[in-house]
Order: sequence, then structure tokens, then C-alpha cells
Amino acid sequence: MTVSQETGTAVGPAERFQDPGVPEHKKRLTDTDPRAAKRAERTVTLLFVLSILGTIGSIVAYMMVPPDGTAAGVRLSTLLLGLGLAVSLLGIGIAGIHWAKALMGDHEYVQERHTLATQGEDRETAINDLNEGLADSGVVGRRGMLKGAFFGALALFPLAIAVPLIGSVGGDWNISKFKHTMWKRGMRLAIDPSGRPIKATDVTVGSVFHVVPETTEAYRETHEWITEKSKAVVLMVRLNPEDLRTDQSPEGEDWSYEGIVAYSKICTHVGCPVALYEQQTHHLLCPCHQSTFDIADSAKVVFGPANRRLPQLPITVDDEGYLVAQDDFAEPIGPSFWERLK
Repeated sequence: MTVSQETGTAVGPAERFQDPGVPEHKKRLTDTDPRAAKRAERTVTLLFVLSILGTIGSIVAYMMVPPDGTAAGVRLSTLLLGLGLAVSLLGIGIAGIHWAKALMGDHEYVQERHTLATQGEDRETAINDLNEGLADSGVVGRRGMLKGAFFGALALFPLAIAVPLIGSVGGDWNISKFKHTMWKRGMRLAIDPSGRPIKATDVTVGSVFHVVPETTEAYRETHEWITEKSKAVVLMVRLNPEDLRTDQSPEGEDWSYEGIVAYSKICTHVGCPVALYEQQTHHLLCPCHQSTFDIADSAKVVFGPANRRLPQLPITVDDEGYLVAQDDFAEPIGPSFWERLK
């Protein structure tokens, strides 16, 4: 017996509430109408067949519509592959859900909370329950067409991923090309993204240019250009020549032109674009992890996790006064995990 602190009256201990039990089972339409069950079975089978068609479609798209090197071709190929994979996965997913909700058993089972023995009668009961559930699901026994569609969809779907992966194995194994860019001797420096070549007289002290190799307009529409540009992109700055603490290569060649220097925009830490220039200190900052490079001193690292300088593009001018490359970068661009050429 306890006393309520709010009213001061005696309150007896609460009696144990009555177990409400399991609600009355409500049968579905497919449980009472054989025709509805047959329609649901046909729907699930159709969805699995649709998944199979999606898998076959993605494989056909991979073989018949390969990327042709243009941005439009890559988009079309990717779109068709994605649609095939989407139909294949959605068919399996929606069919599985509809199968479970319309055809598989939906009875509620009650299991008393006690320790399950691994031997004896309880073990036999558990095995029987599992067998009953398997039989009730329709995976074994009846519905042969549905099972065939189910296992066919599951068996074929991995091919939609495996075929493109296996088909991409091989090709060009020349990994040394990744240590070079498209810059070549005499190639003009052009403004990104317009592609207009740059004259030395266009570059004033303190100005910054995002630079790419000069190419034809038709080539700039190709997918290959996007790949090559991502490796060859350069940041070009003009300093007062007296501010340059070094303007020569290790071999003694002059790599700058009247204070104009060009360095790879790709950070040597993890490859982020180095594009933040501080005019007073001549520092380039990588926004990802704050690696800082001094372009007045061969872009050496002055702060941050990068452990080597930015590769320098050797430049000069041609007979018309346009800035041109003397050659490609003398060392691999990008993160320092590259095996560097000697």
C-alpha cells in the first residue's frame, strides 16, 4: 500500500493487465480470390522478366553504343547503360516487394520468450517452422514460372555490371603516358575556356591567367579534350623579374619569360586545383588542404601537406609574340604517389 503525494489518498498496487493477444487475421484479396492471386503472380513474373530485359538492354547498349570520344556520345552511352541498370534493379526490387505483400504468407506467429535449445523437440519445431515458411513463400513447390523469372533476374543482373567491367580490361597498358601531358614544343598558351592564344604583351604584372594548350574548336568538343585538359591546365602569373629568386631549370635553361611563369594547377598533395593567388606574397594556395606554394621561388612548398613543388611549364615567345611552351613538364604533374621520371 502506498500514499499518493498529490492527493494524499491511498493507492493500491496496480494489477497485471490482461494480454490483448494477437488481432484477428484479416485475409487479403489474394487469399480469398484465386483469380486475384493469379493476377498478382503474373504481375510479379512480368516484373522479373522486365528486370531480365533491362539487364539484356544494358549489355546491348554497352556493345552497340560505345563512347565515340565526343561529349554527346559519352552522355548517350552512359544514359543507355544507366537506364538498363535502373530497369533491371527496379524490376527486381518492385517484384520482390509485391511478391511479399500479395503472395507470401502474412500470418502472425507468436513465440514464447524462453531459451531455445539446440537439441530435442525445440530444434525439430524450429526446423519445421522454417520449412513451413519456405513452402508458404512459394519459393519451392508451386509457381514454377514465377520462380524461373525470379532466379533468372537474379542470375542475369550481375552481367549488367560484369560485362562493361570485363570489356574495359586490356586496351592501352602504356602507363608511362600518364606521366606526360599534351604540352609540346611550340604549342601556344591559350586562355581557358575561350581558347584564345595569349601574347606576352597581354600579361601585366600581377595578372593571373588560367591557361590550357591551344587546340582547334572541334577538338575542344571531344571527350578526349576533357581528359587531356584536366592534366594540362596551368596557372600563369607575371611578376617583376627582380622578384624571381630563380627562373632557371635545374639544367640552367630559362623557363620563364620577362617575369612570366607558368605552373601546373594540380596540387601535388591529392590533386585539387591550386587557384588562389596572393599577389603581395606571390603565394599560391590550395583550397582543399591549404598547401601553399611560392611561385617566386620555383613554386616550392612553404606550408601544408604537399611534399614537393608544383611542376613548372617552360615557356617562351614565338616570332609573333605569342607565349608558347618550350616543352612538356619535366616531371609528372599531380599527387606525389607517381613514380617520378628521372
